[in-house]
Amino acid sequence: MKQNLKLLVSGVFFGIATTLSAQQSPNVFQNLIADSAHRIAIAHQVALSKWDSNGVVEDSARETQVLQNAVAAGQSKGLSEASLTSFFRSQIEANKLVQYSLLADWQVAGKAPEHQKVNLSTEIRPELDHLQSALISDLVQSAEARSRPDCSTALAVAIHKYLATQSTAESTLDALALNRSLATACVR
Repeated sequence: MKQNLKLLVSGVFFGIATTLSAQQSPNVFQNLIADSAHRIAIAHQVALSKWDSNGVVEDSARETQVLQNAVAAGQSKGLSEASLTSFFRSQIEANKLVQYSLLADWQVAGKAPEHQKVNLSTEIRPELDHLQSALISDLVQSAEARSRPDCSTALAVAIHKYLATQSTAESTLDALALNRSLATACVR
């Protein structure tokens, strides 16, 4: 099933790629996509931490804190509260998608992959906070492209190109999460 889903996702992207406007270069989204993908990779570490601590995926207090910090930092750079809230909610939902999926897989297997203990508070959250700043910068740099009518198409093509150029093939889960994380990047 995962292979069929990956083919479906690739097929959809291929179809989109052929309709991309010549005016919109997907390269403008390169940093935004790479930083979102990095955040998704960290979701794997978050899941391991929650497995080790028997923690829950949902952390509404942390989500509220992330959103408030992102809005404050982004508004100081000229981004709107609504677009920041929507974008970072998508980032959070993508992260939770990865966590729920991995934790379910590990429950079925009866164990997580071999790993060193990961400290969510001292190791992972500082990296996520740093990525939040990078993502805000990426949003500022891509503001014009994200407001264009062909943004959704250009972004989909850029995501497809990013996934196609990864030296280690991204999992279907990571590809879906990347798409979810950037679902609200375009300003409508």
